[in-house]
Amino acid sequence: MQTEDLLREKYSLLLPHLNEKERRLVLASDAKSYGRGGLSLISKIVGVSRVTLNSGLRDLEKKIDSDKKNQKTIRKSGGGRKKETVKNVELQKTIEEIVSPHTMGDPMKTLQWTSKSLRNIAELAKERGFTVSHELVKRILKELGYSLQSNRKTHEGGKHEDRNAQFEHINRISTSFLKDNQPVISVDCKKKEVLGNLKNNGKDWFVKKEPTQVKVYDFIDKNLGKAIPYGVYDLANNEGWVSVGVSSDTASFAVASIRSWWHEMGKIQFPNATQIYITADGGGSNSSRSKLWKKELQLFANETKLEITVSHYPPGTSKWNKIEHKLFSYISMNWRAKPLLTLQIVVNLIASTTTKKGLKVNAKIDESIYEKGIVVTKGELDQIEITKNEFHGEWNYTIKPNNV
Repeated sequence: MQTEDLLREKYSLLLPHLNEKERRLVLASDAKSYGRGGLSLISKIVGVSRVTLNSGLRDLEKKIDSDKKNQKTIRKSGGGRKKETVKNVELQKTIEEIVSPHTMGDPMKTLQWTSKSLRNIAELAKERGFTVSHELVKRILKELGYSLQSNRKTHEGGKHEDRNAQFEHINRISTSFLKDNQPVISVDCKKKEVLGNLKNNGKDWFVKKEPTQVKVYDFIDKNLGKAIPYGVYDLANNEGWVSVGVSSDTASFAVASIRSWWHEMGKIQFPNATQIYITADGGGSNSSRSKLWKKELQLFANETKLEITVSHYPPGTSKWNKIEHKLFSYISMNWRAKPLLTLQIVVNLIASTTTKKGLKVNAKIDESIYEKGIVVTKGELDQIEITKNEFHGEWNYTIKPNNV
């Protein structure tokens, strides 16, 4: 077959799949390869002008680097080698399970990190049957929202010798409850917010040079007071409940908030629940040493006929509480740069908080007055049906309903 016939067959198959610039480059390249007379040959076969071919020759002489800047991906969507996390959907879940009891972060930001090294995580994943390198672990952690942070971010005061063991204990109990479709909740009181036309940290979009005008001094307005948000985060359903109090952050208020969550959300999600697992900080209104906290939990257990298991985080580890990362950080982001003028505005901003992963939050004002300094008598203590765990019973215990 003659040269012209071969070229005609080639172009009839190739050129329909190319755009204008690509056709020009291919034809110019062939013309150049034939040397003297190449331009006339290609022009005759395809029917393109020499002007077009000369333009293609000039394109070929341009620097490749400059063209690369304008290149666009033309591969079909979904093409190329699949990510390991796509090929094995269980791998990401396994990595998250391994680091779960070892994660912490800044409650005011969506940052979290792990105290385990990448190589240790990779070794633990290999023990579970996965082929994974520490570099792959690094990529997976980034996809999960983890970030490598400096030491100054992790310093939280004194370190208890059984701190990591307590994290492992909490992780085991949580996993067990979730597998049995029993509620696991993380609870805490968010920092109190002064109400009024006051500066709220953060930035938001406004018309240029027209920021929201607020007061210079953050003095408390006695008529408006403070908002006291106590939160409950449901790990299984990625749902949150926040009671916004007006009185004091006491153990009675804390358990009242848990009670509100149960009646408004919990028993709907867990109609067959027989027990609840609560993870909480070791201090504050839900302190591990609070007698009133345990008394109120006993009353709650009696009302609902639910067995209440509680684990407290060790001293100096409040930022490791799930509610800080999964709920409170997003609430802070949602109301950034917005003055908290009234309780209703606080409730509305909390309830409108969402995330890409589907977080849902309900909020309600609790106008009850909770007294401070309530003394729990010995007789009332004797009525608490509490069983302490063999491992740090002061942190881990179960309260059962009376006469059940």
